[in-house]
Amino acid sequence: MSSTDCHDEGRAHHAMEISRFDMGERFSEMTVVDLGHGKLIYIAGQVADDTGLDITGQTRQVLNFIDGLLARAGADKTHIVQARVYLASVGDYVAMNSVWDDWVPRGHTPARCTVGARLISSDYRVEIECVAAVHHRMHDHAEGPLKPLRG
Repeated sequence: MSSTDCHDEGRAHHAMEISRFDMGERFSEMTVVDLGHGKLIYIAGQVADDTGLDITGQTRQVLNFIDGLLARAGADKTHIVQARVYLASVGDYVAMNSVWDDWVPRGHTPARCTVGARLISSDYRVEIECVAAVHHRMHDHAEGPLKPLRG
């Protein structure tokens, strides 16, 4: 964990906290940047543990992993603002979407791209990464509502 001072025009200094979860030698499964007024949650590409599953099973497993990581950061799938889906076969697009559509809450579809890609192992059918944003509740801030920054 590290922190950095940051300053929003017209607002007091506060510490920016960066937390890394399940950090390995090359990457973390999740990085959370707490900006004081909210946090950004970056989830690394998730793949299925059970590579014997078909595309729908692997997609369900990956989305369950994402749900678990988001919960650890105090968020849920309604907070996802962007997702990237990598498919080993573009022929799996419809089947993957059938699981995705059941998982994403109505009215909370994030910006998303889907790419046909050669994944790190031929056993993986899908890999999904995402970014989520959570705003701290207004009553948590004595300063009142946030105002847009002027550039």
